[in-house]
Amino acid sequence: MEKSPLDTIRTPKLEKTLPSYLTVDDMFRLLDAMDDGTVLARRNRAMFELLYSSGLRVSELSGLDCPHLDVGLNSVRVIGKGNKERVVPVGERAVRAISLYRETLEADKKISQDKGPLFLNKNLGRLSTRSIARILEKTARESGLTVPVSPHDLRHSFATHMLDAGADLRGVQEMLGHESLSTTQKYTHVSIDRLTKAYDKAHPRK
Repeated sequence: MEKSPLDTIRTPKLEKTLPSYLTVDDMFRLLDAMDDGTVLARRNRAMFELLYSSGLRVSELSGLDCPHLDVGLNSVRVIGKGNKERVVPVGERAVRAISLYRETLEADKKISQDKGPLFLNKNLGRLSTRSIARILEKTARESGLTVPVSPHDLRHSFATHMLDAGADLRGVQEMLGHESLSTTQKYTHVSIDRLTKAYDKAHPRK
């Protein structure tokens, strides 16, 4: 046969699942639970403050070196998917947490703040993505959160909270490093879904 009869048949579209995320209150609860003054506790808070502040992928966080962070400009240079580079804003709280961690590390371990990986494991090597995920899961349990939390959930939370607060969709797209705007638009669905539930619950003539 020169032409396949299957050419005219459309395959069913896969249902898109909405991204999971934390509420603002749960996000603050998680971050505020970390920091007992030790190097590791301050590292953990610095990592997760940065993940939530800038919406980084866990692989991007793991790959950061000290020179990538510009404290003066409150920004971080990220090498994302496809080896593409982007510059992302960093909030004051995240900058302070990172600075405190690096200062504590320098005082305790005599490690320079100017070179090498930004986040180190206990053996002073680069922290792996698997270790970051494991630390976050443990921290979430200790903070009293009842659901598992992954680094990607912090990225989802960043995007959802930014858009809920009125951030520009294209701006969020650039910060996340998405190629397509449609990838970022899934976070608006989360907001619409929440609004619909609130409407159904509250409107007297729905």
